[in-house]
Amino acid sequence: MSINSTTPSLWRIWIEAARPRTLPAAVIPVVVGTALAAAHGLANYGRAGICLAFAMLVQIGTNFANDYFDFVKGADTATRVGPRRAVAAGLVSPRTMLIATSAVLVVAFLVGLLLVREGGWLLLVIGVVSIVCAIAYTGGPFPLGYNGLGDLFVFLFFGLVAVDATFFVQTGFIGADVASCAAAIGLLASNILVANNYRDMETDAVAGKKTLVVRFGRKFAVWQYALSVICALLCPLALFLHGYRWPVLLPWLLAPLAGKLTRRLARSRDSVEQIALLGATAKFLALFGLFLSVGIAAGA
Repeated sequence: MSINSTTPSLWRIWIEAARPRTLPAAVIPVVVGTALAAAHGLANYGRAGICLAFAMLVQIGTNFANDYFDFVKGADTATRVGPRRAVAAGLVSPRTMLIATSAVLVVAFLVGLLLVREGGWLLLVIGVVSIVCAIAYTGGPFPLGYNGLGDLFVFLFFGLVAVDATFFVQTGFIGADVASCAAAIGLLASNILVANNYRDMETDAVAGKKTLVVRFGRKFAVWQYALSVICALLCPLALFLHGYRWPVLLPWLLAPLAGKLTRRLARSRDSVEQIALLGATAKFLALFGLFLSVGIAAGA
């Protein structure tokens, strides 16, 4: 691969390939899970740090795998309307991206082993399944993202699994309040995928990538987005009824923003707006998670 004056620097290429806008989906579950552990008086920030490293590595590995497999399967081409993809743009060879994917996921596995001693062998199973699904999201004989299961994958692994596992490794148990928060975070993380697939509906359809947006249309995607936000905003109420004090309702301050983002999605027609909406959806997840964590800490 030749490098010329118009080619981005090597660091910028790999930072773009890591897709920083998606990283809140890895960070926020750990923050919320740790806030819940602190509310129970059992926070262990060393273990939380390991959870954070594992989650970010799996997210980046998933993004690298997605870059590779979407190019190989024809979903990403040089004419795609979304953010530049390293392999499709010719900035990284498919072989190099595959090696990078493998390297990141191997490191994720090694980091995850640090938690097995602390949380037991169940965490090894969870870690292995998470890594396998990172590849199976767009690769393998039955890629989840190509068969309408991407949203479920994100809900499970970046919501239920990530929040619950972060809490469990610090406390040794799971409570109803934790399950409620995990579901809320999973729904909002899935909305990042909804916004992404909403933009890519036409190119995904041509490539045979049968996302829920491709299967059921953009109107369905808007309803999915809206209902996910509404259900997530019910989580603070559930915590309040569970015994937390009023600060746990802080995420309700984001309700007007949630409505605005839903309307933007319904009205968006061009790729520039849809790319901006993807970033705004990730920021909403980050804000919700931070408000929720502060509310949990103050309202415990």
